[in-house]
Amino acid sequence: MTKDLLIGIDIGGTTVKNAIIGVEGKMIAKWEIETNINNQGASVPNDIWQSIRDRLEELKIGKDRIVGMGVGAPGFIEPDTGVVAIAVNIGWRDFELKEILEKLSGIPVFVDNDANIAALGENWKGSGNQVENMLAVTLGTGVGGGIIANSHIVTGTNGTGAEIGHMTVVTEGGAPCNCGRTGCLETVASATGIVRQANEWIDAGNAPGLKQIKQESGSITTKDIFDLAREGDQPANKLIQSITDQLGLALANIAVTINPAKIVIGGGVSKAGEQLLTPLKKAFDRYALPRINEACDIVIAQLGNDAGVYGGAYLVLQQVNSN
Repeated sequence: MTKDLLIGIDIGGTTVKNAIIGVEGKMIAKWEIETNINNQGASVPNDIWQSIRDRLEELKIGKDRIVGMGVGAPGFIEPDTGVVAIAVNIGWRDFELKEILEKLSGIPVFVDNDANIAALGENWKGSGNQVENMLAVTLGTGVGGGIIANSHIVTGTNGTGAEIGHMTVVTEGGAPCNCGRTGCLETVASATGIVRQANEWIDAGNAPGLKQIKQESGSITTKDIFDLAREGDQPANKLIQSITDQLGLALANIAVTINPAKIVIGGGVSKAGEQLLTPLKKAFDRYALPRINEACDIVIAQLGNDAGVYGGAYLVLQQVNSN
C-alpha cells in the first residue's frame, strides 16, 4: 500500500484540530475534539488517537497509508525528543507527547511548537508561497512567532527560538507579562494588550468614544477599536498608530537578523486587514534597513485555523524527506 496521507494535529487549550491531508496538500478531512485539561491533560494523547482512529475507520482508510503525524503543541517544546517542557494552558510539564502518541498509534510522530507549525502551514499552502525565509507572527490572545530560515523552522537550542512575543519593547513602566517579566511585545500587540491599553486610555479620560462603547456593552474588543478608528475617531486611530509603531520596530529588528522575503501576520487581530497592514508597513519602512525592506513583503495570513494542521502535515514531509 502506498503511503500517501499525512495527519496534522493542532493542540490548543480549548480544542484539538485534526486533519487528514494528502502528500500534495489536498485536505481529505478535518474535525475538532475538545481538549480535556483535567488531570493535567493526561488523556489528551489518547483522545487524539481514538478520534483519528475512528475517522480513519469511518473513511475506510488503512493505517498503512499514513506517512506520519505532525503535531503542534502550545508552550515550550523540545523538537528532537517531542517532549513538551511546559504547556501551562494544558497542564503539561516534561510531557512525552511524541513517545505516548507513537506507542498508541504505531505511526511516526513529530512535534513542534504550535506557532512554528502554523508558520510551516502558511508557507506550504498559504500566504508564504514556499519562500525560503519567512517570519510568521500571530496576534491573538498572546503574540506567537515562527521563523523559517533556509526552508526550515528555527527552533533553537531548547525549543525557544522565535518566541518573539517575549521581546522587550517597553523598558520602563511596561505591563506585566505571563512569562513573569514586564514590557514584552505580547503586552502591547496582542489582542489582550491592545484592549489593556484601550482601557488605560479610557480610565485617563483620553478616549471618550471607546468609553461610550464600554459603557454600552460592558467591555471593549480589538474589533471595537478598529471599527471606531474606521469611523474617524482620533483616539482610536492614535492607539492603533502607537501599537503598529512598536510592532513595526520589533519586526524590523527581527528582519535584520533573518532577512525574510515575507512577514505573514495572522491571529484574530489580523482580521483588521489593511487597517492594520497600512500603518504597520509604514512603521516597518521607517525602522528597517532599506535593503531588507526592499526584499520583504508584509501580508495577512490566508489559512486561518487550518494553518496548524497543514503545518503539522508538512512537518512530517520535511522530517521524513530529511531522513
